[in-house]
Amino acid sequence: MTISAKAVQFDDVTMWVDLNDGRTIGIPLAWFPRLLGATAEQRSQCEISVTGQGLHWEELDEDISVGGLLAGRGDMSVRRPIAA
Repeated sequence: MTISAKAVQFDDVTMWVDLNDGRTIGIPLAWFPRLLGATAEQRSQCEISVTGQGLHWEELDEDISVGGLLAGRGDMSVRRPIAA
């Protein structure tokens, strides 16, 4: 079975994604600066792709894959310093 998103909700610090296998995963908004800086109204405009594999926010120009969330990946467009 391919794991996909069914619903997305937010609280002040976390994005909650309901999956089709019955799990709900919580992702810190700090992982996605555009979502962290968005208003509650902007966050609520999430579109789940037909396959359930992608989350999209048109106004925020944000795209997140369910696979990336499950792998523990945050915003890949931001370069993070490599620890020495």
